[in-house]
Amino acid sequence: MGDWSLIGVRFALYVTLAALFGLAAFSLYGLRARERGDALALRPWFIASAGLSLLFSGAWVVLMASSMAGTPAWPIDREAVGALLTGSAIGAAWKLRMVMVALAALAALVAGGRGIWLSIVALCSAVALATLAWTGHGAMDEAVMGWVHLIVDILHLIASGAWVGALLGLLLLVSRPAARVDAAHLGLTHRALHGFGAIGTVVVGTILVTGLVNGWMLVGIGNLATLPATLYGQLLIAKLALFVAMLGLASLNRFRLTPAFERSIAADDHKGALGALRTSLAIETSCVIAVLGLIAWLGTLAPPASAM
Repeated sequence: MGDWSLIGVRFALYVTLAALFGLAAFSLYGLRARERGDALALRPWFIASAGLSLLFSGAWVVLMASSMAGTPAWPIDREAVGALLTGSAIGAAWKLRMVMVALAALAALVAGGRGIWLSIVALCSAVALATLAWTGHGAMDEAVMGWVHLIVDILHLIASGAWVGALLGLLLLVSRPAARVDAAHLGLTHRALHGFGAIGTVVVGTILVTGLVNGWMLVGIGNLATLPATLYGQLLIAKLALFVAMLGLASLNRFRLTPAFERSIAADDHKGALGALRTSLAIETSCVIAVLGLIAWLGTLAPPASAM
């Protein structure tokens, strides 16, 4: 039961921190300054994501300490928690995360649509998201290889967070109630969809490259043949299948649905095209959530390369 609790908290941290960073980044590159306050309710999303991130980080450190000490999660083993926070890189990363999330929350309170404060939210939440690399396999190696693995893991997390946040922002834009959808909103929604194309190419490229490097470090070429026979391998294959589905949906959005949406705006008949985009983005978001769940689970299992 302890493992499932830890997996659940890890998953919640991935979701909340990715949403906090990704939505802040999306609001900076996807929307113009005068649009940010009206197009998206940024402050409630930021505050909720930051608050939940702090809550789940607190739960994580208790569960992790009890798992390492072999004691029940409740009552809290204060000695085990103290040892984790003061005697390990994991503890230092946790402290940095808490500080960065708190700073992001403070900046979000005054951010509104102002670029400087949104940049602070994005920067602080990016650092907080990066600290999750110390809670998984990114910190398993030592010396030069350890730093390479850690940097690759951080880049993978940041790129994944950018994708999650963009999906959240786009889904919020296309899901606005019909009574509040006017020509200006349709225009900025199309521009945001089209604008994510260039950013999305960089994001996907980063995920692919860092994913391949991670796979080489965690699995190893010699273990590919036996991968489907292990739980780790089965979860990894499921994750890759979902990622391919996400790429297909992203391509559909970019090359078919977004151009169709632009034509529908010109013809003043956008409901069908907007509904198709809403459905596609919802499915893609569901795939992302499933992928994050698999990542949270994989992080608790020993990768094949660790047995070599």
